[in-house]
Amino acid sequence: MPPFYERYVAIGDSTTEGLDDPDGAGGYRGWANRFAETIAARQGRLLYANLAIRGRRTRAILDEQLHRALAMQPDLSTVVSGTNDVLRPRFDPDALGRDIQQMQQALVQQGATVITFTLPDLSRVMPVARFLAARVQLMNAVLREASAASGAILVDVAKHEVASDPRLWSRDRLHANALGHERIAAALAHAIHLPGSDMTWADPLESDTLPPLSARVAEDLAWGREHLWPWVLRRARGKSSGEGLRCKRPDLTPLHVPQRAAG
Repeated sequence: MPPFYERYVAIGDSTTEGLDDPDGAGGYRGWANRFAETIAARQGRLLYANLAIRGRRTRAILDEQLHRALAMQPDLSTVVSGTNDVLRPRFDPDALGRDIQQMQQALVQQGATVITFTLPDLSRVMPVARFLAARVQLMNAVLREASAASGAILVDVAKHEVASDPRLWSRDRLHANALGHERIAAALAHAIHLPGSDMTWADPLESDTLPPLSARVAEDLAWGREHLWPWVLRRARGKSSGEGLRCKRPDLTPLHVPQRAAG
């Protein structure tokens, strides 16, 4: 019989915050909310906090979020980080691995079930990602090593081809869309053997006709203008997308499960 979870705390960056999965009220739902909703629907209740803030690197998450998470004494936690480290000019995979393992171990030793997941190859989603492919592979390798050492559950999303399907990614090509977040939440539910969960999250999407080359080029140019160039300018100014923002669920509070999550 699967365990009953009382307190779920999510820590991380924009992925855990929920970009780009709009909640219809001006914020973001995201896989962490979807995962929490699924647990609450199955159990009847759950206390849930989400401390993630976009733009945060792993060291900042350790420094700013870990102690707050530990104080809540969660019996379930997700620790998802690394993308912002990969995107910076200087990338230290060893430091990333140490910081991830420290966070995982601290939560596991306190009695929490801890989950994380790898990042898929995004070369199909945005061609420039092929220049980051080696870094992503290194990040995934240290995530696997850290999880094995700490006792955290690793969902190896990168090993499933569907994770690189552009139809699961938003217009900014760096965050999952609603369908992508739904798949991640389903993967986590299966990882903790939640009743009703299975491996269908890894099934490929139905085949689709590839848009003509002209349309793909136009999409690439629009993406560069709307997303890549503003990101470059922000980094050049030393700005973070999460500067001045607070996390969306700073305290453990009961989760009100929407009707759509109860099925």
